[in-house]
Amino acid sequence: MENFPEGKFLATVKIGPKGQIVIPKEVRDMFSLHSGDSLVLMADKGQGIALQPFSYMETLWNTVNQVKNGDKEQK
Repeated sequence: MENFPEGKFLATVKIGPKGQIVIPKEVRDMFSLHSGDSLVLMADKGQGIALQPFSYMETLWNTVNQVKNGDKEQK
C-alpha cells in the first residue's frame, strides 16, 4: 500500500496455524524491532488489539512508580 503519510503504515497480516503473525519489515524498521525483542500485547474487546515494544511499557511503569513514590513522600 502506498501514499500514506510518513510514519504511517497499513497492511493486512494472516494468523498462522500456531496463532503467529508476521510483522511487516517496514513496521519492524519503523520501530527498530529485531528478532528476539519483546512486545506487550494489549487487548480490549471494544477497542481492539495493540502491540507495543516492551521498552514503552517499561518507561510507562517507571513513570507510574515515580508518581506513586512522589505521592508517598508528600504524605
